[in-house]
Amino acid sequence: MTTLCDLALEVLETKEAAAKAALSRSHAAKWYANRSMDIGHANPPERPARPAKPDLISPTEMPRRRGQSDAARATLLHAVLHIELNAIDLAWDMIARFTAEGFPRRFYDDWVQVADEEGKHFQMLSDRIADFGFSYGDFPAHDGLWEAAWSTRHNVTARLAVVPMVLEARGLDVTPAMIDRFAKMEDFASADILKVILDEEIGHVATGNRWFHYMCLKTNMEAKKHWQKMVRENFRGLLKPPFNEDARRRAGFSPDYYLPLSTPVSRS
Repeated sequence: MTTLCDLALEVLETKEAAAKAALSRSHAAKWYANRSMDIGHANPPERPARPAKPDLISPTEMPRRRGQSDAARATLLHAVLHIELNAIDLAWDMIARFTAEGFPRRFYDDWVQVADEEGKHFQMLSDRIADFGFSYGDFPAHDGLWEAAWSTRHNVTARLAVVPMVLEARGLDVTPAMIDRFAKMEDFASADILKVILDEEIGHVATGNRWFHYMCLKTNMEAKKHWQKMVRENFRGLLKPPFNEDARRRAGFSPDYYLPLSTPVSRS
């Protein structure tokens, strides 16, 4: 009998990017349609299967995304597209890796929804860069998201603290400026896609926040102090302002958590 973990492993072991996104969505639909499906157990791979491209380089070597040409716009969207592919794997890895924690079924409902929406985001962005004559893998990318996932593979609380509540929350901070940038180019199709992604990513950060607090309650940890401890131990560097405090508050994430770990704002 197929279990949710079987579905998760199939996504994680799918190499081709578009197929991975499509499978993420179709497997989410299977979960929604079968409320008696068992969770199961799995040994997820150290790294999910990925296509040969894009070339993975250091974040400091990433090309600057300037100008209004089709290539410049595709390059900017490709950076988000790569994050969404990582996010598909991160959601299914969350499902498969931590079954020993004994989470309730609603935990899996939440992360399947995240996986479904990340697959949708990948497909929307992939279609958009195809309008410019490009596809996933045509531009270099970096591996920071999966590196963070790997470093927190043995601790679900650390995973929740760092991946959704630091790295995905960063998306809430930077996406509004991207939306404005595309709007100024009168590229409203790209801006509208990013608006959908921003709205749904608030829910993804909220999901991480909710289950982080669940684990803190379960283990008698004070949530704010423990989150700050997990971030200090598992994330290199300080958090970078400016912060989208409105979006973060909508995700249930108040400034007294992250401001103490942030880079001081320089004043001229």
